[in-house]
Amino acid sequence: MFQRFYTIAAGTFLETIRQPIYGVILVVMAILMVLNVGLAAFTLADDDKLLLDLGLSTLLLTGLFLAAFTAAQALGREIESKTVLTVISKPVSRPLFMLAKYVGLVGALVVAYYLSFLVFLLAQRHGVLQSSGDPWDMPVIVLGFGGVILAILVAGFANYFYGNHFMTTAVLLCCLFLTMAAAATTKFDEHFDVIPFASNFVGGQVFIAAYLVFLSVLIMAAVALAASTRFGQMMTLVICTAVVGLGIVSDNVFGQHAANSFLASGAYHLVPNISAFYVIDGLFAESDQTAVPWRYVYLATAYSLLFSFGILNIGVAAFQRREVG
Repeated sequence: MFQRFYTIAAGTFLETIRQPIYGVILVVMAILMVLNVGLAAFTLADDDKLLLDLGLSTLLLTGLFLAAFTAAQALGREIESKTVLTVISKPVSRPLFMLAKYVGLVGALVVAYYLSFLVFLLAQRHGVLQSSGDPWDMPVIVLGFGGVILAILVAGFANYFYGNHFMTTAVLLCCLFLTMAAAATTKFDEHFDVIPFASNFVGGQVFIAAYLVFLSVLIMAAVALAASTRFGQMMTLVICTAVVGLGIVSDNVFGQHAANSFLASGAYHLVPNISAFYVIDGLFAESDQTAVPWRYVYLATAYSLLFSFGILNIGVAAFQRREVG
């Protein structure tokens, strides 16, 4: 059973990374992260808070679109083309097939999110230029852009001479080179002068904030996979967008009336509370950066995993009754 599970999960992982939409969304994400540095300067308040807010929002939207589009490709297209019959006609149960698909999809989302997070870190390290006289962060520009260009060149070389898949190679090399770039920027200031380790880098709370956003991506992946058992690509995207939208306003729309309304209470417990994973306001409460308690992180992790498991069960039930022949 484990071998069948691993084969399906690994196949889904590779298939997802090789999808053109996977690379397109990552390219758009990188462009938006770079643009965020300039957009955050147009505020009369805290530019750094706006840059962090824009960066986390970009991570959330990247996870949303990746989950919706890749889930529809990973499962929905297989059901429509009836290629899923070649798997479930063998001794592979539908719950095992769904779980393996989810694990493979999450693996691809982890790679995409890690790459997005590295770009996010470099953008946060560069920071907002408060005036035209502020210096550009040359380590971020040189090492960041240099790592991406080098990854593309090496991936193209490997594809041309050795037949390696370009998208897979480029994504993995970008993860490697941008990790090295982010690590190197911890030892340099804006002018490439050596400084104490991480003295000019982002704070640890940024890592926690990005991790919490990823927990919401896990829920979106489960929603997308469950929806793709019955709907096509665009409808899956609409459902995921609706769930995220309702999840963001869940506290204000449902939570305030949960004690007095049965319907509000039911909606509050059934809709995933996405706002619980978005802690930007807490980090900058009263203009003083605060810390996210580790207990909150543990509870948020458990909430995300349990909610994802519950949604997957709904997806399994829907898939069990789906005619694929």
